[in-house]
Amino acid sequence: MQITLFNSLTQKKEDFKPLNEKRVGMYVCGPTVYDRPHVGNARAVVVYDVLFRVLRHVYGEKNVTYVRNITDVDDKINAAAKANNEPISALTQRITESFHADMAALNNLPPTEEPRATAHIQEMVEIIQKLIANGYAYESAGHVLFAVGKDKHYGTLSGRKLEDLIAGARVEVESYKKEAGDFVLWKPADPGDDPSSIFDSPWGKGRPGWHIECSAMSSKYLGHDFDIHGGGADLKFPHHENEIAQSTCAHKGSHYAKYWVHNGFVTVNGEKMAKSAGNFTTVRQLLERGVKGEVIRYVLLATHYRKPLDFSDKGLEDAKKVLDKFYRATEGVKPGKLPEGFVEALADDMNTLEAIAILHRAKPEELKAAGQFMGFLNMESKGWFSSGAGDVDASAIESLIQKRAEAKKAKDFATADKIRAELTAQGIVIEDSASGTTWRKA
Repeated sequence: MQITLFNSLTQKKEDFKPLNEKRVGMYVCGPTVYDRPHVGNARAVVVYDVLFRVLRHVYGEKNVTYVRNITDVDDKINAAAKANNEPISALTQRITESFHADMAALNNLPPTEEPRATAHIQEMVEIIQKLIANGYAYESAGHVLFAVGKDKHYGTLSGRKLEDLIAGARVEVESYKKEAGDFVLWKPADPGDDPSSIFDSPWGKGRPGWHIECSAMSSKYLGHDFDIHGGGADLKFPHHENEIAQSTCAHKGSHYAKYWVHNGFVTVNGEKMAKSAGNFTTVRQLLERGVKGEVIRYVLLATHYRKPLDFSDKGLEDAKKVLDKFYRATEGVKPGKLPEGFVEALADDMNTLEAIAILHRAKPEELKAAGQFMGFLNMESKGWFSSGAGDVDASAIESLIQKRAEAKKAKDFATADKIRAELTAQGIVIEDSASGTTWRKA
């Protein structure tokens, strides 16, 4: 089966041809763990989860490597830890666990690899050293910066020109830069920084810039050249543009990622959902309101991934009605074969609209199979139609909470997250505190 993807690099839909069919590689920019994920963050996770499922179906589960990183060193993390008066390590661990639980509640598969930035500082240092040796980076006032003007191919992904960089640069123009568009590869530690956010380097104590983190982790797990790089449309510039520049300039002859895939924004009343705009809704807030994870997932897939998605309560209500219909149609039914044209629709640049249309026409056995392929219909009908407001088996819930506590103590966070997601699906909200874990009905 032929997969097609819209490649942001060429601005056209292309046949996907992996570098090696036995080792298909996809890298997606993961969360910066300073706050719980909102619906806009979740859209990217759900979109690339679907692509991961399609790739595994076509090339085999063992032949696909999906890498999604955790950014656990960043200025936003430092600021949040100070505001919360908590150690950075405690903040990043807590938010990472929350991210895992929230994404599991949306029925996302875990990635093959989930590297943390703080565990790959040495790889970042090595790339920076190569860039300096190759003449693309320079030291200045304790910083190391990438010299954008030295890269003749800069702007290939975004179409930006050097004069556009002042407005697009993530870091403010400072006196230590030779050119306004030069971006930071390494920055010195600030007075009063938490020691856990400070690392040794040949240029002094400090921390890496944002962009170098993804270059280092993608190369570590997928090689200097790999197949697919995904992320939100807001990352195209400067983040992804800078990834390409530093990776190709460090590794001569490399093209870095072959296919660049970008999902559209989630908007609220036409404005991009963002923490900075204050118009965001977290996944956890919805789950605690009693909105089931599959309902959120359906909303995120009911619009083509490249288009903006306007989020509303009405969209959630409509999605719930559709899934109610699907659960009634498949009650007591075992999954059969996938309906004709279903996988082909998803393989066609992730045409989830057509795939959902096929679900509506499918026979119950086919509906069950196709729904589960997309991450729906994973519950028993009885559990689905339970609002969480009726009687619950308190002893069973307490038993699951105890198992979760034991898993966390053993650092088996995957099991702990799975148990939390299971409880969430039952309409049970659990709350951790220093005195233990409590639960309540949503």
